[in-house]
Amino acid sequence: MIKILFVCHGNICRSTCAHYVFQNMVDKAGLNKEFYIDSAATSREELGNPAYPPMRRTLESHGVPILDHRARQLTRQDYDKYDMLIGTDNENLYYMNRICGGDPEGKFSLLMDYSDRPGTEISDPWYTRDFERTYRDVIRGCEGLFSRLEEQKK
Repeated sequence: MIKILFVCHGNICRSTCAHYVFQNMVDKAGLNKEFYIDSAATSREELGNPAYPPMRRTLESHGVPILDHRARQLTRQDYDKYDMLIGTDNENLYYMNRICGGDPEGKFSLLMDYSDRPGTEISDPWYTRDFERTYRDVIRGCEGLFSRLEEQKK
């Protein structure tokens, strides 16, 4: 089983979007027994809050089911629990390193590293208000991640 944790600042927009987009891809491919997918925040400011309503509406408008999500913070223990910890921007990576005490096993990456735009950050729709753009970037990253993991299985 491959365990993936998507990480952003508050765990109510970008990481939540990636979590449910990737889960939807896995479910549609009938591979849900091969993956465990979750998401977390680097900050504490949204802990316990649901997905941000405009992000939820964006996901639902694209047919992506979203469960009763509640924001949680990344912990040092998550480093051992997950095979991949995937951030949405460089600030996330900075705080992921601080919270987890580094990345000795090379588990950290940016979601867009799996796309045709490696190193690109996914803009935070909390500030840009462009939830569709964030969704499109997340789709691009998740499709690339899914393809890479499928290739590695072969």
